[in-house]
Amino acid sequence: MGAISDSNGGRPPWAPPVLRGDRLEAGLRTLELEVRRRLDGLLQGNHLGLVPGPGSEPGEARPYQPGDDVRRMDWAVTARTTVPHIRETVADRELETWVVVDLSASLDFGTGVCEKRDLVVCAVAAVAHLTGGGGNRIGAVISTGKTTTRLPARGGLAHARGLVRTVATTPRAPEGTRGDLAGAIEQLRRPPRRRGLVVVISDFLGGMEWQRPLRALSARHDLVGIEVIDPRDVDLPDVGTVVLADPESGRQREVHASALLRKEFAAAARAHRDQVAAGLRHAGAGHLVLRTDSDWIADTVRFVVARKRGWSGGGR
Repeated sequence: MGAISDSNGGRPPWAPPVLRGDRLEAGLRTLELEVRRRLDGLLQGNHLGLVPGPGSEPGEARPYQPGDDVRRMDWAVTARTTVPHIRETVADRELETWVVVDLSASLDFGTGVCEKRDLVVCAVAAVAHLTGGGGNRIGAVISTGKTTTRLPARGGLAHARGLVRTVATTPRAPEGTRGDLAGAIEQLRRPPRRRGLVVVISDFLGGMEWQRPLRALSARHDLVGIEVIDPRDVDLPDVGTVVLADPESGRQREVHASALLRKEFAAAARAHRDQVAAGLRHAGAGHLVLRTDSDWIADTVRFVVARKRGWSGGGR
């Protein structure tokens, strides 16, 4: 099971641009235009953002109205007046966003229209766009397992473009290098930072050690986990004999993809993904799934709209 080809033949219109070799710069320009055009067009501006329009600072209390988020109930005012009240919040003037980018060897794979690594770059571009403007800042911790690159949080379009380019041009980890997602997340805990947004982008394959540092961040930050998956992460093809490879250990095993093996593989993959979803949920993180065989911008739009609906008190 190898990585997909760079060829554009037969690629659907929503496929990410090719972000390798001599097509990198053109691909990055195309990606920026696509993110602006489709996110702005589908979200219509007033829905932009990965955190609530109201910030985290307390504002005035007002009477409760049907549809309000009950988590914003002001019980002190409610008890004093005997009328249910909620506490409004005041928009923060600036947002600091940190993106933890997992570029371990398991991301250098794809059987859809792109590699998982390409979707990571796309996700970073979308986050930069959705959190940009208004004096907001964005920084990143990029981990391959072998190296960790830290980009300071700064504002401005030039910085955002440079951040996306750095992610796209980060050298691939040598085969057999294990990722260290937990260590990358841990880097955001010290020194403590002002309240903001932390976005973790990974395929979350392997161990669940990342849960503890992520939960620790939830006390100060809004959290979003972006899970990047490929169809072959969750389902084996019915093609007879296949070679299964673990890029983070270098081990390979030739197996016959029998009906029983494919069923057991799918069950194990489903159980692991359930664990990932539960881990993100327990940390209070939003959970966006991007697939190499799906329209990643449409999936992002659905996620943002659902979060906005949740903040406004509607159904999730």
